[in-house]
Amino acid sequence: MASELTFIMVKPDGVQRGLTGEIISRFERRGFKLVNLKMVHASKEHIEKHYEDLAGKPFYPGLVKYMSSGPVVAMCWAGKDVVKQGRILLGATNPLASSPGTIRGDYAIDVGRNICHGSDAVESAKKELELWFGQEAAGIQYERAIDQWVYEN
Repeated sequence: MASELTFIMVKPDGVQRGLTGEIISRFERRGFKLVNLKMVHASKEHIEKHYEDLAGKPFYPGLVKYMSSGPVVAMCWAGKDVVKQGRILLGATNPLASSPGTIRGDYAIDVGRNICHGSDAVESAKKELELWFGQEAAGIQYERAIDQWVYEN
């Protein structure tokens, strides 16, 4: 099985609304494998590092304040084409542009409360996983009995 890793995070609004289990369930039902997970109340500095590419944007200060306002759930998922497919499961960044059936399309309305974050490329996934999980970014490697039913080879 050709596998890649991605970083998915349930944001403070998703945690507060009790949607963490639903998000995990959707990724698992699709066939992706959860290999690392932790709940953390990230510091302002940690969030600034995560979103450093947006530092010049007018919404950046509010984003940092919101993202450091409560706990988030950081996850590493493994699977074939999981970065791209994970973004499809999440839906468009703007929930109003998200299709029904996506996480944001089903559970969010405003961009500033769009429930989750997903890496946008393999390179950014690697960087984000290292930031959130350090040396243990790739998580636990294990075989699942269901993989033969998810993947051809």
